Amino acid sequence: MDVNLEFFSPVHQIESKLFDAQGIKVFVKRDDLIHPIISGNKWRKLKYLLLRARAENKSRLVTFGGAYSNHLLATAAAAAKFGFKSTGIVRGEPVNNDTLFLCRLHGMDLIFTDRDSYRDKPALFNNYFGDNDEAFFIDEGGASAEGAKGCSELINELTRPYEHIFCACGTGTTAAGIINGIHDSGLKTQFHGVAVLKNGEFLREEIDKFLVSPADFHLHTNYHFGGYGKTDERLIEFIKQFIASTGILIEPVYTGKMFYALFDLAAKNYFKPGDRILAIHTGGIWGLLGMKDKF
Repeated sequence: MDVNLEFFSPVHQIESKLFDAQGIKVFVKRDDLIHPIISGNKWRKLKYLLLRARAENKSRLVTFGGAYSNHLLATAAAAAKFGFKSTGIVRGEPVNNDTLFLCRLHGMDLIFTDRDSYRDKPALFNNYFGDNDEAFFIDEGGASAEGAKGCSELINELTRPYEHIFCACGTGTTAAGIINGIHDSGLKTQFHGVAVLKNGEFLREEIDKFLVSPADFHLHTNYHFGGYGKTDERLIEFIKQFIASTGILIEPVYTGKMFYALFDLAAKNYFKPGDRILAIHTGGIWGLLGMKDKF
């Protein structure tokens, strides 16, 4: 299995009168262009897990997510692409939707479980696959040291320095990886994580779990819009205007909240004139499928 593929992930500048007025330049690392389905941090977090699964002679990837999980879909597509079987353990009652349709189309078997049981994922794995030596456990969202390692490589791809890097945070794995990459490269860049769920301060501890050494970073917890997967008219209107003015698709669960935070902070004079800011587009645009009625 060759997973060391040279995926194309360019950096594009975003033009905005707001940024011009503030004297700042904002760029986007287009990880959404890595792959139509295994995009963004989903690929980066899976890369070394797939290598480990193959090294351990595992043939079935078993992972977890909600009914509209981009991670489930990315794992299904990666399994199909690289010769694995896959199982997704889905939180909640059995449903049919566009995301799960695509998971099944890529050959993923789905197991639905109640929300209480879902909280203990290792127990669920052992319940269904404890006797299966070919099954490989992948935590929800790809949270792992391997996932952080994959995300850290993003920094090595950058060809210019930035004063700030912004990224949406759901589990903290991507954030930890990027912070590790900044540290390993000896950069002075400030990292900003935008928590996409309510009461997101706990993400500090989650990020710390995968840091190679202690590091300072910014965690913005006031842009969750009510919680994970929650939104309101302000966010939806911002997303519509952003897509129409940039041609870059974003969604309300992760990237929409991150870009909203960046624009809002710029409007509040958070940055210094001359600052160069890089926003990480972590993919996940299939999340729009579960939000169509919001638009």
